Amino acid sequence: MYDFVVVGVGPAGARFARRAAEARYDVLALEKGTVGEPLACSGHVSTDVWDYLPDGAAARLRQNRVYGADFHVGGPGSPSRRFYKREAVSNVIDRVELDRTLADAARSAGADVREGHTVTAVEERPGRVEVTASVDGGEETFEARMVAGADGPVSRVRRGLDLPEPTETIHGVLAFTDERDHGDYVDVHLTAPRFFAWRIPRGDAGVEYGLAAPPGNEVNELFARLTDEYDVETDRFCSGAIPIGPPERTVANRGFLLGDAAAQTKPFTGGGILYGMRAADVAAETIDPEDPTTLPRYESGWREELNREIRFGHWIRRAYSLPEPVQRAGLWALSGEIGVHMDEPSSFFSREHLRKLFS
Repeated sequence: MYDFVVVGVGPAGARFARRAAEARYDVLALEKGTVGEPLACSGHVSTDVWDYLPDGAAARLRQNRVYGADFHVGGPGSPSRRFYKREAVSNVIDRVELDRTLADAARSAGADVREGHTVTAVEERPGRVEVTASVDGGEETFEARMVAGADGPVSRVRRGLDLPEPTETIHGVLAFTDERDHGDYVDVHLTAPRFFAWRIPRGDAGVEYGLAAPPGNEVNELFARLTDEYDVETDRFCSGAIPIGPPERTVANRGFLLGDAAAQTKPFTGGGILYGMRAADVAAETIDPEDPTTLPRYESGWREELNREIRFGHWIRRAYSLPEPVQRAGLWALSGEIGVHMDEPSSFFSREHLRKLFS
């Protein structure tokens, strides 16, 4: 019997598998396809990402450095307001290679990482949990003391554990061009209903165009309009769900959720790479697979770690739906040099940012 079966080997699942294996637990991690594929989200992350990766990873993964963003109330060519730092705010990275690097780190720590295992059922039993996976045309069932559901916004583990759904799910699309662009700034367009569109320069790897909006909006049509306005033809089209707003509970009797499965994402961008890995560290530090009473410590621990930022993130997102004149006035008033951390909207009220805002 394993101590943990981890379902999903994205950033959150791989990070937890690594940390649990380093703690000498017997860990099995299952990925339904090939780790990192298909690409499902952007690789624009804060510089904190390197704290979670082996030494030397930056040289292989980083495609570009970003120092700020140009915000537009309209589409391409519309007036913009620039927000910037003097040092890099974020990195653009090879998103597929990120997952592979994190999975390799889990393997090196002793976790058994298996690809091509599609989990079809999760059942809690007295003293254990059974995880059934489809593999090579057959089925295999694994027993563990606990299961970690890191299997994305449409989580089989969440359903198997009868845990509630995230508050909201929005639809995101992105695609790429081969144009080389080493620009230092991303473009953000407040044109998508209740969210935004973006253009991210990825150095020699091309340019990423993306857009997200709540269900009921014609996201593909909006995306086509964006790329038409930029006068580009994209390829490598990706589409996926983005969960916003964590459910009321993320733990059951012998299982718990991580990352997108728990909607541990930033409400104002939809990004969840760093939040998911931060929650994974909390899980590794608090959960004892032989003691289910430790699960509430994870529940309270990750919420203490992230709830403040998620709450502030919801307030930022509300600004996307303000009338255009108010948006323009707000961007004009707040633009310039900033002291805000990309993953921590509460840092808007930090001494560093307030000093720059009023200087």
